Amino acid sequence: MVQIWNQRFNLTALTQPQDIVALHFMDSLTALPVLQEEQARFEQVLQVIDVGTGAGFPGIPLKVALPSLRLWLLDGTAKKVRFCAAVIKALGLREVWAIHGRAEELARTARREQFDVAIARAVAPLPTLVEYLLPLIRVGGLCIAMKGSEAQLELEQAQRAIGVLGGAPEAVRPVQLPDRADRRALVLIRKQRPTPPTYPRPAGAPRRSPLV
Repeated sequence: MVQIWNQRFNLTALTQPQDIVALHFMDSLTALPVLQEEQARFEQVLQVIDVGTGAGFPGIPLKVALPSLRLWLLDGTAKKVRFCAAVIKALGLREVWAIHGRAEELARTARREQFDVAIARAVAPLPTLVEYLLPLIRVGGLCIAMKGSEAQLELEQAQRAIGVLGGAPEAVRPVQLPDRADRRALVLIRKQRPTPPTYPRPAGAPRRSPLV
């Protein structure tokens, strides 16, 4: 479905099947052990939001691998949300919702601080990304930022933002894709206290003026 829809819509820059498998599907699944650990830790079904999901990565592969997840797929591009909805229907997935919108706006609704996990992949530099993610998760919840070789540097740059928004760094967990030399990591951030009501700032502000 990714390949077919990509011929009509710009879902992904990757066109070769082997690249799509490795750099979308397998990369998405590097977060699976963390979700399994969180589910075991809280002994409950996880409420997960995938922010900036695009063509459904990492959310849909993670849902297929861990069917008990209750998953929200959030993206600001309508055609990508339509694609995610089509995949949900084609695969017969239950308790998955594709939402058209922005994280800054969703965090101003009843969904604020309602999720156990917020995850994002290839969305924004970490000082911006944490302002999207942290307001959406409850105290005790976890942000998973899927990053590349500059993960540690991004975490250092985001220290102030993380603290302001009520979080604390928990770990930078290296991950490796089979037959790929590039370095990747999962940046894990734990929500320790409620996010101040002034955050997130209006749509676009976190990207224009990160909390560094």
